Amino acid sequence: MNIFTMIYEYRSYFLTGIQYTLLLAVIGVIFGFMLGIVISLMRMSRFWLLRFLGTIWVECIRGTPMLVQLFIIHYGLVSFGIKFTPVESGAVTLIINSSAYLAEIFRAGIQGVDRGQAEAARSLGMGSGMTMRHIILPQALKSVLPAIGNEFITVIKESSIVSIIGVADLMYGAQKVSGITYDFLTPLLIIALIYLIITFSLSKLLGLYERRLNASDNR
Repeated sequence: MNIFTMIYEYRSYFLTGIQYTLLLAVIGVIFGFMLGIVISLMRMSRFWLLRFLGTIWVECIRGTPMLVQLFIIHYGLVSFGIKFTPVESGAVTLIINSSAYLAEIFRAGIQGVDRGQAEAARSLGMGSGMTMRHIILPQALKSVLPAIGNEFITVIKESSIVSIIGVADLMYGAQKVSGITYDFLTPLLIIALIYLIITFSLSKLLGLYERRLNASDNR
């Protein structure tokens, strides 16, 4: 069976895989984005306990394999009466993992904002919270948008591990097609091509958006 025939005959597996892969990636980055901002602010807090907790979160998540995190969430938490469906476990794992990396991206962006901006805001009577919300964060987020886009691409590729717990993503679809056809190479080549198309398209869109941001800054 050639590659085009396989794509057509088993298109339902591949289309379902694309849907789950993109869904998990979007959920992981959006909620990881929100959690990452909180963690980054904790890491820069004046209170040592918040700084300590934020640092422990980042170091523990970045220092352990995502596969281990996935197994802890899907299988380990059952011991405490917490049970997730495979999709929920995959989403929670991607959110947690993504939040640690995004937290460091945000922290670098916030620290990269000129200190004079905060001093000027305080001289106008703005409090630290208002300064962060209206002055620092908008500038920091704008500067790290390309890095956030790259994290989205990374999450798309890393989400393939959720197939291990039965989520019908692209990798799971390839495994199912391989089991039906006894052809283990062609389905893998197909999903590799799909991943490449998705990530290449996103990279080009991000590059276009970044150039527009640079053009608006130069006006």
